[in-house]
Amino acid sequence: MALMTIEQVAEYLGVQVERVKRLERESLLIGKDKDDAGNAMFNEDDVQRYKELAERIGGI
Repeated sequence: MALMTIEQVAEYLGVQVERVKRLERESLLIGKDKDDAGNAMFNEDDVQRYKELAERIGGI
């Protein structure tokens, strides 16, 4: 399981970092771990599945 930082997720999804933080707060993306600064780390497979789903229902 590869973990992605908030910044990596934002780049992959093509959104701003604040959007990724909001997705986590709203439990649309679930953080699997925390980095040294306390920021969420996301499972790469979960991020890919979220992107596919979001694209199917009209965009991120």
